[in-house]
Amino acid sequence: MLSFQSYVNISFFQPPAFLMIGIPGLEAIHRWISVPFSAMYTVALTGNCLIILAVKRTPRLHQAMYYFLSMLALTDVGLTLSTLPTTLTVLWFDHRFISFNTCLVQMFFLHSFSVVESSVLLAMSFDRFVAISNPLHYAAILTNNVIIRIGIGIVARATLSLFPGPFLLKRLNFCPGKILLSHSFCFHADVMKLACADITVNILYGLYVVLSTVGIDSLLIVLSYTLILYTVMGLASPRERIRALNTCVSHILAVLVFYIPVIGVSMIHRFGKHLPHIVHALVAYVYLVVPPVLNPIIYSVKSKPIRRAMIRVFIGKGQS
Repeated sequence: MLSFQSYVNISFFQPPAFLMIGIPGLEAIHRWISVPFSAMYTVALTGNCLIILAVKRTPRLHQAMYYFLSMLALTDVGLTLSTLPTTLTVLWFDHRFISFNTCLVQMFFLHSFSVVESSVLLAMSFDRFVAISNPLHYAAILTNNVIIRIGIGIVARATLSLFPGPFLLKRLNFCPGKILLSHSFCFHADVMKLACADITVNILYGLYVVLSTVGIDSLLIVLSYTLILYTVMGLASPRERIRALNTCVSHILAVLVFYIPVIGVSMIHRFGKHLPHIVHALVAYVYLVVPPVLNPIIYSVKSKPIRRAMIRVFIGKGQS
């Protein structure tokens, strides 16, 4: 006759580790695939760290616009470091196991940095609106104290939104034979599908987080640019209109680079179950790897002050 303790152990199971699949169907060439991945991670870390150092060491860049850019770069560094260890470990050494608790920690930071990035992009759209609609009071409105409060609010929002996630997964009963993750990192949607339990609460929670963060942020960004266009159209000179809109190009590109993959991941997880696993994996990698790679490139190309400051940092010159 089974003891009560034995019954509990049998009826409730959590795997000690999950097995990460990497890129399905391409396992034989994982080491070759690691070359472009390593290059992208190097570009992402180097480019974003250069932006942070450039803003820090260049006094004339100590303005709200560049402080928000530093926040974006710091977020991209965090997002990159969230996926880099497990992705390269799978591709380089074919080490595919990740412990249950480590998976939950990675999932928390991965999703938290995604929410932070969305919030920073919203803050940057507000910055552009203030700069164009009220340029004379720009410095008075976006003071250092205001920027610090915005930064604290962004971090608090992401932490509070994602804090329940690991605990909601921790309560689930998992199937002993289902430990295969679809990626080389932990997604909430990916992990919860391995449970042999009712995951309605997890689904509703995930939907709530997406709508209350990325969903609201995207709508507010659209509203900001609607107001920006309304303000720009009121300018008398066509040259002034073009000049005003040019200050928004980098941010618009950063928004597109972030939100297009986010929409792709959301659509595929909900409506693309019939698609091959490799499609799911590639879209997820685009979502997590491409924005940190492209953002420093976009800003270094489109913003002359940032480009010059990054070059000075790279070649080791002093402050400007």
